Amino acid sequence: MSSGLHDRIPAWADGVLAPMDKLEVHLQGVRHKAVSVFVLDGPRVLIQRRALSKYHTPGLWANTCCTHPHWDEAPADCATRRLREELGVVGLVPTHADQVEYRADVGGGMTEHEVVDIFVAEAPAGLQVTPNPDEVMDTRWLTLESLVAEVAAEPQEFTPWLKIYLAEFRDRIFGTAA
Repeated sequence: MSSGLHDRIPAWADGVLAPMDKLEVHLQGVRHKAVSVFVLDGPRVLIQRRALSKYHTPGLWANTCCTHPHWDEAPADCATRRLREELGVVGLVPTHADQVEYRADVGGGMTEHEVVDIFVAEAPAGLQVTPNPDEVMDTRWLTLESLVAEVAAEPQEFTPWLKIYLAEFRDRIFGTAA
């Protein structure tokens, strides 16, 4: 469990970056920092299904991992930390792909208004993935093409941000690979 500044995330209050309570940020739709990671294995991408205990978007499929950095935590350090904490993945060096901004309703009266540092990491052969059940209820690998098709066919099964990433920022994240 987090405490102190770990429950507070970098958010813009009155135009100034300051540590704010994570739940309040989402209830008020305040613009804040975030990190998303996509782990790739050639043409395949690792996605996760969020644990049912998550306070928003439980049970929905998302990118490999996503979070908010702690106050004063570098985005790359945050990406590495969350790969370990959510999926038990160690030894990867995520590469910064881009920074994007989006705003989306995530249900329960909450809004994500994120400035997201997006990272990609290439998985070595035999990558061990050991999901933390408090964070992740399932994982799977699928091609980017298959992911795009599934999101189109069953959008209700995927997080708003994953749908936005694929619809608006796909080339910026994955290049022209699919």
